[in-house]
Amino acid sequence: MTRNAWHILKDDQSVTVTRRVPARFDVESEAVLPLGDKLRVAQQVRQDLWRALQNQRGFSPVVEVREQGGQLSIRAGGQCDRIVARRALEARIADVLNDSGKRARWVRFARLRNGGSHV
Repeated sequence: MTRNAWHILKDDQSVTVTRRVPARFDVESEAVLPLGDKLRVAQQVRQDLWRALQNQRGFSPVVEVREQGGQLSIRAGGQCDRIVARRALEARIADVLNDSGKRARWVRFARLRNGGSHV
């Protein structure tokens, strides 16, 4: 795998974007968005999560987006290969997921495909 490679794992219910396979959630936080394209949301969340935590040594991001109950359920976090302050790291992940500007951009981006409909 090259340095910039990301794995995209899909099934009927979810899309997972991860640096490593199998994906592992040592730390995580969750959020909910309106329905939209799961892959587009996963990639946008992954990008923002990576930007926020790129200096967290030993951390490999994982983002899972699942359609559930008429909305998108997002689980973001990842694998930690070093000892980390778990609660502090999960709070940083939650900050990314709860940033209103980022959330609005993710929703807009998820609706761009297929004339605004979700896939």
